[in-house]
Amino acid sequence: MKKVFALVLAVVMVMALAVPAFADDTITIGVFEPLSGDNGAGGKQETLGIQYANTVAPTVEVNGTTYNVELEIVDNESSTDKAVSAATQLVAAGSSVVLGTYGSAVAIAGSDTFGEAGIPVIGVTCTNPQVTEGNDHYFRICFLDPFQGTVQANFAHDELGATKAYCLGQLGNDYDQGLINYYTQAAEALGMEVVTESFPEGNSDFTSYLTNAKNAGAEVIFAPTSISYAQLIVEQAAAQGIDVPITAPDTWDSNVVMAAVQGTDLQVYCTTFYAEGGDPEFEEGFKAYLNGDSNALANNGGNDMIAAVSVMGYDAYFTALEAIKAAGSADPADIMAALPTTTYTGVSGAIAFDDIGDAIRDSAFIKQANTETGVWDFVAAQTVAE
Repeated sequence: MKKVFALVLAVVMVMALAVPAFADDTITIGVFEPLSGDNGAGGKQETLGIQYANTVAPTVEVNGTTYNVELEIVDNESSTDKAVSAATQLVAAGSSVVLGTYGSAVAIAGSDTFGEAGIPVIGVTCTNPQVTEGNDHYFRICFLDPFQGTVQANFAHDELGATKAYCLGQLGNDYDQGLINYYTQAAEALGMEVVTESFPEGNSDFTSYLTNAKNAGAEVIFAPTSISYAQLIVEQAAAQGIDVPITAPDTWDSNVVMAAVQGTDLQVYCTTFYAEGGDPEFEEGFKAYLNGDSNALANNGGNDMIAAVSVMGYDAYFTALEAIKAAGSADPADIMAALPTTTYTGVSGAIAFDDIGDAIRDSAFIKQANTETGVWDFVAAQTVAE
C-alpha cells in the first residue's frame, strides 16, 4: 500500500512540476542557452536579444487579460552532458514555451526532456537538421546547415575562385561535422577538391592544422567552429601569415571574432542571419539597452556591435508571444498546437514554419571582417536559387 501511495505521490509531483506558470498573472518563458563554456559568448548574445525583447514587450494579452511575461534563464554550459539537467530545471520552473539553444548539439541533447514534458521549444540559431527531425515539439526560426553549407561552398567557388578547400572542425561535434559534410557535398558537386581534418575538444594549438592547410595547397579554409576556437584560429592564422580566405558559418558572426581579426591581414568571411543596418529603429533601441546596462554590455563582448544571434533571440521571443496569443492559453499543449500556423514579421524577416517545424527561409547574408574599421561589412545576400 505504501508503495502504491509513493508511486501516486511521485506522479503528482512530476505533474505539478510541469504545470505552466500562469498564476499571479504571469507566464513563464524558459531560456535554454549557454552562458559559459565554448559557446558562452554566443549564448550570452542570443540571450541578450531575448532579454531586450522582454523589456520592449514585458506583457502579453491572452483572451482580453494582460499577463506579465517572466524569463527563466538556465545556463546549459555549452555541454551535452549538462543539457538534460538544464532542461529539467526549465520544466520544473513551469515554462509554457522554451527558447534556445545556441549550439545544435546541446539542443539535440536536451530535446527529449522537453518532449517528454510536452513543452514546445523554439530554436533560435540551432541549425543542424537533427534538431527538429522525428519530433513534434521543436521548432526553429533560423535557416539550416544544408543550406548554409551549400551557400559557403558556392561562395568559395564562384566568388573566391577556389578549386581546393580545407575544412576544419571539432571531432564529434554535430554542428561542425554536419556543416563540413554539407559543404563537402556541395563543393565536390562544383568540382572542388576538399581536404578535411578534425581537432579534439579542448584543443588550443591550431598551428599544425593551419600548416597542413597551407601544405595541401588549399585556396580557402572553411572552419565551422565555436567562437572560442574561432578566436584562436584567427590569432594563429595571422601569426602564420595565412593568405588564403577563411570562411565560416554563423558562429563567427561575433565582435569577439572581429576583435581578433582587426589589425591583421586576414580575409575572413561568414554567413549569418542579419546584417547591421537592416533595421535602424531596432538597432537604436538595442544599442541604448546595451549601453544603459554595464552587465549587458559586458555580455555583448564590451561594445555595442550587434550580433545576428541577438536579433534572432529578439525575433524568437516575439514569435513565442504570437504563439501564446494564438493559443489563447499558457498551456504548453495549446501553444504547441498553435505554433505550426504561427507567423511573425521580425527584424530578421518573415517567420513561418514548414511541416517539420523548420523556418521557411531561403536567404543568408555574407559578411567580411573589415580589418581596419573593426566591423563586419555586408558582401551579399545569397539565396537557394543562387
